[in-house]
Amino acid sequence: MDPLKSFNSNKHLKEEFVSNLSGSSMLVLIRHSTYATGAFLKKKNDDAVSKSSNFKAYLATLSLDFIVIVFPMLLCFTVLSNWTYIFTILLTILTLVCIAAKRTAASSLSSKGEHNSIREYISSYRVVVMIITFLCILAVDFRIFPRRYAKTETYGTSLMDLGVGSFVLANSLVSRQARNIASVNWKTAIVSTSPLIVLGFLRLVTTTGVDYQVHVSEYGVHWNFFFTLAAVSILTSFVNIPPQYSGAFGLLVLVVYQFCLTLGLSTYLLSSERGMDIISQNKEGIFSIFGYWGMYLLGVQLGNYLIFGSHSSGLRSTRWVRMRVWILSIVFWLLTVFLDKHVERISRRTCNLPYVTSVLADNLQLLSILMLGDLIPGSKTSVLEEALNRNLLATFLLANILTGLVNLSVDTLSASSITALSILAVYAYILSTVIGTADYFGVKLKFW
Repeated sequence: MDPLKSFNSNKHLKEEFVSNLSGSSMLVLIRHSTYATGAFLKKKNDDAVSKSSNFKAYLATLSLDFIVIVFPMLLCFTVLSNWTYIFTILLTILTLVCIAAKRTAASSLSSKGEHNSIREYISSYRVVVMIITFLCILAVDFRIFPRRYAKTETYGTSLMDLGVGSFVLANSLVSRQARNIASVNWKTAIVSTSPLIVLGFLRLVTTTGVDYQVHVSEYGVHWNFFFTLAAVSILTSFVNIPPQYSGAFGLLVLVVYQFCLTLGLSTYLLSSERGMDIISQNKEGIFSIFGYWGMYLLGVQLGNYLIFGSHSSGLRSTRWVRMRVWILSIVFWLLTVFLDKHVERISRRTCNLPYVTSVLADNLQLLSILMLGDLIPGSKTSVLEEALNRNLLATFLLANILTGLVNLSVDTLSASSITALSILAVYAYILSTVIGTADYFGVKLKFW
């Protein structure tokens, strides 16, 4: 066992570093969502540079996008984390000024532009979620990443707690079910989901093989994020619900699951005691599937209602969607506060009902702020955004591989602030460059 442990000599210290944390507050989540999406609104206009340009020009534009979009987020998640309140206020004021300036200039959107912009805003929202994800999964292993942003142990809210929920919701909003595309049979569903299952087993084998640190209370001993995605996908294919009814069915699943949690299932899931059977060993991952499935079904109906609709004209208008997204975000935040206080505290570990509503509230807030883009002059899709949007899965996989390599080669716990920030910046830049290069040459990895 000693040769294996040599790969990761600080395994137990790293596991303790991300354990027994209580998170922050809902206000902190609102603040970071506002800043991250607000900063994204200020992205530069890359119309002059496209994949038709030579590779050097494309790479230079990609690098500039990284400096303008990704690096500021990295700073605010690490060394400037105590200043984000000020940055959020300043960015909000700047956004309001830009909106007022455009209104003064009597700028307006054409109907065609509105139809195109909804897809663009959904894409931007998915990219923002991915950028936050790949920055946090490595940053959490360094001391410059505030512990209040790391995943909570039992109850509470944090920035990283939103990760898997946001990923599930982001996929549901634009899923084939939300678009009301004919469902596939169960054999096709299993085949299409098999890459996720393979990735889940590959992660299990590799983490065990190099004795990589694993926060067991997150999913269980053997379970991981890819198995959860696969399970949600298979359940959704097996139980075929029309999109206009999927929200009601999803709510039923969540209410029944929450009732079981209240009756004692939460105590079982949050207990550190585990039996030897496979279910007990992976109780968090297995039972939380019902919460994520309910969330996915709610997302399907929201996507169908807000984005695709039932009209022959196709997509809804931007103004119509923007108004309803803002209202729904506020409603879900209020509902989250009520459930957290009177039903059960938010728990990402069990994926209870308050957690689901908090994910919905935060993600709809992200989308609502991004949809202000049509009110801001000069707001365009960047080269980096396009590249990440076309390869979201590849981005996540590469981020996990690079995170593992860094953790196995660097003592992240003893790294100074400057060293940690430098490593994180290089990691994020390499990731952005590789994904951008893949997009330039037409390489695309996508399933589910």
